[in-house]
This record gives sequence, structure tokens and C-alpha cells, in this order.
Amino acid sequence: MNDKESSNFLLHAKSNEFYWEGNGQLSLKTFSNGRALYKTDRGFFAVEENRYLLLNEGPYTIGIEEEQDVESFCMFFSDGFAEEIYRTMDASTNELLTDPYKKDDPIHFFERTYATSPSLAGQINTLKRHHKQLDACWHEEQFHHIMQTLIVEQLTSIREIESIKALRKSTREELFQRVTTAHEYIRAFFAQPLQLADIAKAACLSPNHLLRSYAQVYGRTPHQHISELRIQKAKMLLANIELNMTDITFEIGFSNPVSFSKMFKQHIGMSPLQYRKKVILDKKSD
Repeated sequence: MNDKESSNFLLHAKSNEFYWEGNGQLSLKTFSNGRALYKTDRGFFAVEENRYLLLNEGPYTIGIEEEQDVESFCMFFSDGFAEEIYRTMDASTNELLTDPYKKDDPIHFFERTYATSPSLAGQINTLKRHHKQLDACWHEEQFHHIMQTLIVEQLTSIREIESIKALRKSTREELFQRVTTAHEYIRAFFAQPLQLADIAKAACLSPNHLLRSYAQVYGRTPHQHISELRIQKAKMLLANIELNMTDITFEIGFSNPVSFSKMFKQHIGMSPLQYRKKVILDKKSD
């Protein structure tokens, strides 16, 4: 995926099984109807529908293992493209007129998954729908628009970094990156038995340091985040009446239905069976 003369390009495909390992350009990854699991030198990233992953240039692996076809739509950005866009947004008009082709220092995005904002979702869906019909000039314009949106949305990460208590900016950024590595590890493996020590190890932090820093950034503990993700998935699985409670229990990382039912009722206020009946009745009334 890395040429000597890099260019902007798209990959749009469907597959239920896929594996690739190598070096890639700065890229944006989106998937629908399933998920893909990425691994970089920073950690693991699970990319699901309504989220996207930003990866800087470098090595990574991707794996897809699903029963149904997963649709991938990935954008790859040429060397210097993000820097060019950022300069036009940051420099004065006089600077841009005086030296329109000046090359700035490389910029690096925070490697993590992000919730897809409505504006970005609209831009990506437009490109996905029309990229096979319209010409190269239109394609390039869409790459410019989407990169501008990505740069603006990085400001959210910068605000999150400011929530970390550290004197030096570089320290805050490194700690933020490690905490988000823990966050992504949880998103990738929440359906498996997880220990605080395992999550801390993945983030290269001590368990107590992770616990304190995680709460500063996300306003909740790793365990609370794991529970939220399990509840979200349990709701989705309970809507499928072909799955029994034992199947769902193991699917979301519990060892027995009793533990699952107790946790579900604590969060939702009703048992899994009561929730399933409510979903069925709601569907019939629609």
C-alpha cells in the first residue's frame, strides 16, 4: 500500500475473512455490517459501524473474521497532503501568497477510533455513493473536504488532553495516548474476561496510574466502560430471538447466565428476558 510516489486513493470492498500486514499511508478506516481489528505498535483498535480509525503512516495488521460480509471503505492520503491542508487553515493569507508551496513539518494525528460525526458521515457517504461515477477532480475535492473535517475534529482530542493533570504539554500528550490505548484495548476485547492489570500492561502504565488517568479523561473507570460496552452488545443480541441466554452470556464475556442477568438488571432496571419481551412487543406495536 506504500508507493514511492504516494497518492490519494480509496479501497472499497466486502469480505467476511481478510488479513493483511504491511506499511500504509496516513489513512481513515470505516466499516459497516461488522468490525475489523487492527494492530499497530501502539496497540489494538476495533473499528465498527459509526466509528472510524485514523492511522498515521507506518506498519499495521488488519484482520476480519465475521460470519457475514463486512463492507470496508478506507481512504489513504498522500505524503504531505494533511500538512498542506493544515497550512491553508492555519497560515495567514499573506503567508500563503508569499510562499504557496512551502512544506511544513509533518503532523501526526492521535491514533484511535472516533465516533463519526454527522458532518463527516455525510461527506464519507457522499464519496462512497459516487466515487465510481464522478471524475478525478471531484475525487480530489472530496479528499480535501474530508481532511479539513478531520483536522477540525482533532481539536476535540486536544481539549481532552487538557483534562490531564501534568505540567508539560509533551507529558500530557504521551499520557493521553497511553490512556486512549487502554480505551481502545477495552473496545477491542470487552467481550473477553479482562483484568485491570492486563489493560494497564497494554497501555504501559501501572494499574493505579491508569485508573486515575482514565477517570480524568473519560469520567469513568475501565470497569464501568467494559460494563457499558457489554450492555450495548447485550441489547443488540437480545433483539435476535434466535439467540438463547447462554449464547448471549458467553458472547459478551460472562461465564454464567446468572452473573449476566444480575449485571444487566443493575444497569437497565429489568432482566434480560423482560427486556427481550419489551423489544418484541415494541416491534409488534410499530
